[in-house]
Amino acid sequence: MQFATLRKVVVTIILYTSLSMQAQETNAPKFGKGLFNLVGKNSTFTMKVGLRFQTLATSQWDVSNGLSNQESSMLIRRSRLKFDGFAYSPKLKYKVELGLSNRDQSGASEYTSNAPRYILDAVLKWNFSGNFVLWFGQTKLPGNRERVISSANLQMVDRSLLNSNFQIDRDIGIQLRHHFNLTDTFIVKEIFSIAQGEGRNITTGNIGGYQYTTKVELFPFGDFASKGDYAGSDLKFEKKPKLSLAIGYDFNNDASKTKSNQGSYMLNDTGFYATNISTLFLDAMYKHNGFSFMAEYANRDAKDPFAKNSDGTLTGDKVEVGNGLNLQSGYMLSKTIEVSGRYTNITLDKDVMGKGAENQYTLGVSKYISEHKLKVQTDLSYTDIGFNTNQLLFRLQVDIHF
Repeated sequence: MQFATLRKVVVTIILYTSLSMQAQETNAPKFGKGLFNLVGKNSTFTMKVGLRFQTLATSQWDVSNGLSNQESSMLIRRSRLKFDGFAYSPKLKYKVELGLSNRDQSGASEYTSNAPRYILDAVLKWNFSGNFVLWFGQTKLPGNRERVISSANLQMVDRSLLNSNFQIDRDIGIQLRHHFNLTDTFIVKEIFSIAQGEGRNITTGNIGGYQYTTKVELFPFGDFASKGDYAGSDLKFEKKPKLSLAIGYDFNNDASKTKSNQGSYMLNDTGFYATNISTLFLDAMYKHNGFSFMAEYANRDAKDPFAKNSDGTLTGDKVEVGNGLNLQSGYMLSKTIEVSGRYTNITLDKDVMGKGAENQYTLGVSKYISEHKLKVQTDLSYTDIGFNTNQLLFRLQVDIHF
């Protein structure tokens, strides 16, 4: 049933765009700039249609037992349809992104009406005055830098352990964005967001309170080329040093999930256990002449991390409080080949989670055939978990983006 529904959606989109191409002015852009562009009569709207997918192969070994227990797999890691442009006025932009792979749609539950989560982004962006832009809809919250970077523009095969443990991902709500110049080169960007606080595609309503997120970014040497502060690798070979420093804070009032608006719901005898959860983000991005460096720090805390029933007994669920550090760097050996390295440390509160620190070391090589639009990436990661379990992970991925 789910596949049939998805097929109907895709067929409808194809038929609509085919009819629109006959009725409107169209042009086929160059590779990587969309499948085609639609321009409405009298330029009352535009729509760029894009498609991308990633094919991933992985192999993993347990180093603690002499490279035993090998596990391997191949899958379509991501497959996306993307639509963006403006409606009625260039000051009113929009973005819609649909996930087509199994992993994109995973998470069907009673909280999502037992339906796959097709919609990743569905957001309007209204430039209502000067440098002020109001976003309304479902999209990424202004959390850690690595999460906001599109999965199509990553420096390595995938994001780090910091992201999987501390990200706040997507939610539905309102974001206010603004930027101004302190000097001719020094730029300041601010974001403030109010979201439902339950994650994406939730249909059961707001279980707890709302989620409030704010972020401030400093650009002392001016803006990056081609929005490079939120793209992996220095593919543009910045002629002058470029630096972005950011601080963000997220507060989820009466959150009912183990990772703020992510993780699993904490159930108890009256329905849901709720507690205030806060997350602090610090990050930086530096690029110059083919060299790039990204640093991220995250800290999650909770008013009371132990989920309880109405009589005070523990349910067994816990808010995953603790710290994460991610350091990542890369250097372009040529215009198409890059070597990169990453170190990630995850230290959850031992008194709460009862786990030791997790360290991961990763080396990567990327071949950019057409920058991030067509590339082959591979990396090798060594992970030690509390100095008891050691794992080795090899990944190979091909990414194509029309």
